[in-house]
Amino acid sequence: MPLSEEELRLLEQMERALVEEDPKFASTLRGTSFKRAARRRAILAGVVFVLGIAVLMSGAIFRLIPVGVIGFVVMLISATYGLTALRGRATPAKEGEVKETRHHGFGVVDGGRTHRPKARRERSSAPFMERMEERWRRRRDDNGGF
Repeated sequence: MPLSEEELRLLEQMERALVEEDPKFASTLRGTSFKRAARRRAILAGVVFVLGIAVLMSGAIFRLIPVGVIGFVVMLISATYGLTALRGRATPAKEGEVKETRHHGFGVVDGGRTHRPKARRERSSAPFMERMEERWRRRRDDNGGF
């Protein structure tokens, strides 16, 4: 059930008052610490990726295939970890575990509405050509017969 306009307005006022009263607490609730942690993980993944390149190149230079393969695997894992951190997705849940969901920010400033994909319209039972002809008739009537 969506919130009424009055409820949304009250929540926005409460949020602004919280930000004015305790900005540090408000930023914690908004999830800025999550963003910093994700950035830190992405930077760490980048450093490990560069180390993976070094191991891969060392394996190629010294003609040690297992070392090169290990370097490639390190690069692959670090790239996956870094992209996951940047996208902000939770790690996939293992069997029997509850999957973690993260909410960044209040959502009240956005009008209290979550970003959901648009629902598809129900299809008309009329055939395609009949619907097109009806649209054409409506346009012609709306434009004064032209």
